[in-house]
Amino acid sequence: MRRTGVWLLGAHGNVATTAMVGARAIAAEEVGTGGLVTAQDPCHRLDLPPIEGFVFGGHDVSATTVSSTARMLSERATIPPEIVKAVDEDLERIEERIETGTAINCGRAIEDRVERAFSERNVSDTVARLREEYRAFVTEQNVDRLVVVNVSSTEPPLSDPGRYDTVSSVERAVADDDRDLPASSLYAYAALLDGYPYINFTPSTGASLGGLKALARRKNVPHMGRDGKTGETLLKSALAPMFARRNLRVRSWEGHNILGNADGRVLEDEANEAGKLASKSGVLDGILDEEFHNRVRIDYTPPLGDWKTAWDDIRFSGFLDTPMKMQFTWEGSDSILAAPLVLDLIRLIVHADEHGEGGLQPQLASFFKSPLGVDEHDLSRQFGMLTNYVNRYEGIDD
Repeated sequence: MRRTGVWLLGAHGNVATTAMVGARAIAAEEVGTGGLVTAQDPCHRLDLPPIEGFVFGGHDVSATTVSSTARMLSERATIPPEIVKAVDEDLERIEERIETGTAINCGRAIEDRVERAFSERNVSDTVARLREEYRAFVTEQNVDRLVVVNVSSTEPPLSDPGRYDTVSSVERAVADDDRDLPASSLYAYAALLDGYPYINFTPSTGASLGGLKALARRKNVPHMGRDGKTGETLLKSALAPMFARRNLRVRSWEGHNILGNADGRVLEDEANEAGKLASKSGVLDGILDEEFHNRVRIDYTPPLGDWKTAWDDIRFSGFLDTPMKMQFTWEGSDSILAAPLVLDLIRLIVHADEHGEGGLQPQLASFFKSPLGVDEHDLSRQFGMLTNYVNRYEGIDD
């Protein structure tokens, strides 16, 4: 069995923990593969690495443990308690492979919550330590390859990302101790330098900088992001094309999201929230070719825990300019929706790496709110890109 190393940034968080619990429960045959895109057509036709062969490690700046997060999710009716009990020994072993992370330029909302973080003398030393810990994990766990996945809390967006448009500008920034580079980009830089695929499941900067994308091309390392598409935005990317193709003019689309987990608390800070709002709003702008009122709100509501509710109000006009409206409410567990997609992305990016496909991976666009290098936001067309990718490996014409 192929052994795939999975290094989770934010390893003590809800999404990371749910992904690990799910993977180990699948390996123990405690659960099925519901929610996994790669478990069904067309992806199951690819020779993908088995989830049973995933070996987990990661970084975090919290002092909790994977087991305690899993128990908390169980108490809040997110993960069945019998599943947590069945994999608890596995989670304890994984905890031994969770290293102290860094919180450079993650925003005050995250820095105020840091319970442990390594503080190297400069950015260059931080990158060196990250590379050392990635390599040690690969050697000690004897994995065939390593994938680094960012599922940590959202950082504030960079004010001037163009400063890092070339590989040399990123190298110079690291050497000059430029602390404007956020943690997500340092993790990505360390991974790409040594040829480890990188996935950014968050709205944070990650490998979206021009210099890091160029480095990935130079090293022929696959990477993709940003911001996993799981709930309200998933519905938007499916519904908005309906209005466009039926020539129904959208006048306004108002979305209100409430959630109660740690990510929700971080998004209370306007700086951290800015990147998330831009990601969620941009989907409609990419589908509806018209001027309309487009607003999204995100509010932290502690009693909800890991559960998230979104209420959307859509005002549109049709034939004879007659005004109409559509409203929907979406309620789901943030982590249960996100975790299987994380496992899917790991399998698919390993497939790309095994076949020498470096750089951005447009076939993975359907998994992201703001897919790097892809302007298409129509969900059905994004799914078509993934189908075409699978067909190419089977010798089937598009």
